[in-house]
Amino acid sequence: MRPGARALDIGCGEGDLLALLAREKQVDGRGLEISQAGVAAALARGLAVVQGDADRDLADYPDDAFDYAILSQTLQTVRDPKAVLEELMRIARHAIVSFPNFGHWRVRWSLLVGGRMPATRALPSAWWETPNIHLCTLLDFTDLIDQLDLRIDAASALIRGKPARPMKPGLALENLRAEAAIFLLSRGSSSAHAEPGPGEKLL
Repeated sequence: MRPGARALDIGCGEGDLLALLAREKQVDGRGLEISQAGVAAALARGLAVVQGDADRDLADYPDDAFDYAILSQTLQTVRDPKAVLEELMRIARHAIVSFPNFGHWRVRWSLLVGGRMPATRALPSAWWETPNIHLCTLLDFTDLIDQLDLRIDAASALIRGKPARPMKPGLALENLRAEAAIFLLSRGSSSAHAEPGPGEKLL
């Protein structure tokens, strides 16, 4: 994310990422958060955050209002992920999206051996209390990106406690290895997913 960019963080919680971006990159940040407690905490920190629902309220933002729209660990909690992604790419030139990968080997192992919904570091909640309603794998996500005719400019695999690692999200091996993933998306043909260059990384 370039310094001084305009950014909207959807599902921003108490504003930790917005505060970091303002401090480290002088980003002109705004936040949208469904929790009243989260909004109150963010406002107390001096951040520009409003209460709203990603499934309903993104339509209120004009086209190209931001340089970046951020959806951090929120995509799997919305009712209509496809529509939310379409709105992200309408209101911003780029989108940064991260989510837990349901194709990770620990998830598969838990289902195979235990026969129960998995509880992992990336998916710690029990099935009856989880906020996640649309879990997906890396391959599921890249299929949706192709349907929406979006471009993947960069992608990194995330494993808790380790630095982000650039990856090719369409590979079956990456689908096994990545505990979670983060994508930088932009408008345009997705016929060839971009491969991260040497040393390229995402914030």
